Amino acid sequence: MTFAICTLIIAVGPSELLRIGAIDVDGHFTFKPSDLASVSSDFGMLKSPEEPLAVLHPSSAEDVARLIRTAYGSATAFPVSARGHGHSINGQASTGRNGVVVEMSHRNIGTPEPLVEPEEMYVDVWGGELWVDVLKKTLEHGLAPKSWTDYLYLSVGGTLSNAGISGQAFHHGPQISNVLELDVVTGRGEVMRCSEEENTRLFHGVLGGLGQFGIITRARISLEPAPQRVRWIRVLYSSFEVFTEDQEYLISMHGQSKFDYVEGFVIVDEGLVNNWRSSFFSPRNPVKISSVSSNGSVLYCLEITKNYHESESDTVDQEVEILMKKLNFIPTSVFTTDLQYVDFLDRVHKAELKLRSKNLWEVPHPWLNLFVPKSRISDFDKGVFKGILGNKTSGPILIYPMNKDKWDERSSAVTPDEEVFYLVALLRSALSDGEETQKLEYLKDQNRRILEFCEQAKINVKQYLPHHATQEEWVAHYGDKWDQFRSMKAEFDPRHILATGQKIFQNPSLALFRPSSSSSSASW
Repeated sequence: MTFAICTLIIAVGPSELLRIGAIDVDGHFTFKPSDLASVSSDFGMLKSPEEPLAVLHPSSAEDVARLIRTAYGSATAFPVSARGHGHSINGQASTGRNGVVVEMSHRNIGTPEPLVEPEEMYVDVWGGELWVDVLKKTLEHGLAPKSWTDYLYLSVGGTLSNAGISGQAFHHGPQISNVLELDVVTGRGEVMRCSEEENTRLFHGVLGGLGQFGIITRARISLEPAPQRVRWIRVLYSSFEVFTEDQEYLISMHGQSKFDYVEGFVIVDEGLVNNWRSSFFSPRNPVKISSVSSNGSVLYCLEITKNYHESESDTVDQEVEILMKKLNFIPTSVFTTDLQYVDFLDRVHKAELKLRSKNLWEVPHPWLNLFVPKSRISDFDKGVFKGILGNKTSGPILIYPMNKDKWDERSSAVTPDEEVFYLVALLRSALSDGEETQKLEYLKDQNRRILEFCEQAKINVKQYLPHHATQEEWVAHYGDKWDQFRSMKAEFDPRHILATGQKIFQNPSLALFRPSSSSSSASW
């Protein structure tokens, strides 16, 4: 502890030590090397680990506020970043070596349990709560949030700071479109309640705001009656045009007579369809791609689900059959399974456990997530799926459309300027001892080539979970939203304390306290 405090003195100055030492929190700070190491890297594993000065385990929003007020009032304005479940790809939750990480997702003494209000159809949750625990709590009341991510072991504050999308987004919008109220600690250390009626500008700015204006400590999430079971269907296509026409038709449907989830993925080699993301299929009955006629080596798989209650089991088959009549998939390629709603939502976690058992989870993940305008998705297919990727990949490639009118333009999230746009998610894993096409540098270079192709072809893609190296690139990313974004930063985090790992705005202390040449250099 003495050594850690001395380090703190050197980093933020003797006068700041007294202030930090005087922070009266109900939670606790930790300076243990093992705790610092645990927050120094993330799921992406693309950057060298950078240990912060300290980790705060808060018990309340006020704990977070006291820390940020200290940072805001200090001579150096040292960085503070919230960390959820550590699923950033490019070190976005890092503070560098002179900051404090707020560990939000661990169950700390005093942090509130999810509070469900069944009559009002909402749940209040701590910002660090994992979505899987929100689901468990709401299901006790027969309710569930409307919109999801594919993976439930993410924090509420983390996904709301980005958008939070899955196959329900075409109907309910992203998770940020289903939030009723927030408690936010700004970069000035103020705890502010915000909603459509109160502090509206901050409310919309924080949603999709990449943590730039405040740390979400509470979110009120809209709920709906939870179904009991899910009919999960996959069908294959050899024509990209037919595949996207069917996807776009499905997301245009309204009313009760529609599917509840629409996603899809690209198959550029035979091994992919039976990999971890495709554990849908029985190992005893693997899909044989060679038995399906395709143009070239690329196939496309449509994933759709119909939610239902057990009392409706007699009619769900007929309803699904009617809905599928207008689709033009390969007739022999229908694969169907039926499972409980919670098992469907938690499907990726089961795949994670399999990968962990093979030591294939904690590897670098050079993911690239893009929003592609509908008008150029066919060009993207030709240039990327049938071009740059070749016939090998090292992970799933998701593709599915969303409706822009389900996204609130007042949020900070950025999407293409078209009524329909696609998520294309290249979710690859790098293996140091694999084939050349599975190695990290190869995959990173492939991502670079994909982005260069889009720029040269004038395909106006927007990165989801964005990562840019320069402020010029961030200005281009935000486009017409940039002036508003910069204005909000000046108002709510004027000293650039928060989320410095995003590298959107420079924190002055990062330049003041770079490690010496004898130390490992920080990536700032």
